[in-house]
Amino acid sequence: MKKMILLALFAVPAAVLAQDSNFIIKAKVGSDIAPAKAYLIYRAGAKVFTDSAMVDNGAFQFKGTVAEPIKAQLILDHKGIGLSRLGQDADVVLLYLEKGNINITGQDSVKNALISGSKINDENKSYNALIAAPEKAMAMLNSQYQAASESQRNDQAFMDGLQARYDKAKEEKRLLQYQYIKQNPDAYRSLLTLIELGEPDMDVVTIEPLFNGLSVAIRTSPTGLEFTKLIAAARAVAIGATAPLFTQNDVNDQPVSLSSFRGKYVLLDFWASWCGPCRGENPNVVKAYDQYKNKNFTVLSVSLDRPGKKEDWLAAIKADGLEWTQVSDLKFWDNEVAKQYGIRAIPQNFLIDPSGKIIAKNLRGDELNKKLATLFN
Repeated sequence: MKKMILLALFAVPAAVLAQDSNFIIKAKVGSDIAPAKAYLIYRAGAKVFTDSAMVDNGAFQFKGTVAEPIKAQLILDHKGIGLSRLGQDADVVLLYLEKGNINITGQDSVKNALISGSKINDENKSYNALIAAPEKAMAMLNSQYQAASESQRNDQAFMDGLQARYDKAKEEKRLLQYQYIKQNPDAYRSLLTLIELGEPDMDVVTIEPLFNGLSVAIRTSPTGLEFTKLIAAARAVAIGATAPLFTQNDVNDQPVSLSSFRGKYVLLDFWASWCGPCRGENPNVVKAYDQYKNKNFTVLSVSLDRPGKKEDWLAAIKADGLEWTQVSDLKFWDNEVAKQYGIRAIPQNFLIDPSGKIIAKNLRGDELNKKLATLFN
């Protein structure tokens, strides 16, 4: 299902470390002894840390520094077989690291252990309890989709029904998330929830008032200040705003400016040769381009291809039949135009009218053709 996205551990980027603070995890789980081993995995800034500790009669400890609460995985390897050999049934728990002592106590596993002494983990426990019902429903529907037969996946009524139930559960979760944020303005968990709600395409009208309702301490934290920048970027590319101007080189290393497209309807499309969903969407864009290219419409694509991968970019353009103008600085997620437009996931697109105003966003499949039909038919 195209809208069923399972969140990864590090989906929310950590802010750049500014003022480190010490954390200590003190754990007592069961009575395992060596070679049992515990692992702690977390990301601080752009770096992923993997720490380990031997287990002595169920006890182990970790120390480190973080600027703010950071999500982490704590894994207990009861038999000492090694992190790389642990399977899907590994004993693992997600928690947050923050300044101070974090205590973990359990009878036989970290996944069922009690986490105490930590404000952010207490907040997270309350938050997870609040959204448990819709989360369970969404997980169940994801499982049903994964277990569906090919004939079921080709059955439009079956898929529409599954998607409708998923969308309902997702909306229930969203409303509960709004409730949590409003009721907990001084909770760091509220900021993390707001960041989740703002991805990948932020609705500034909804998100900004919720952010402004958070406490000053939360809003001026390093992550809060970073999110302020994302809000500003999203506001700059909201529907009704004038599309920010830029210049970037095309496939022949010649500069192309967005301003040169004034007077036409332009679909500004962000993609990459390595992006499967982008490649899957390209036939829809080709269809729209072929149908309306003689009616004052064109496409301008910005690729987030990696440094040194120009040949991959060019090969994908040829393979997918993308005849319109293509630009890229080959800086991956650091693409200057992508940062200017607040792009944190692809594919994404913006429909710009002849005056340079953004009139629609993220039009895919039939939605793109339907919108263009209202303009040209």
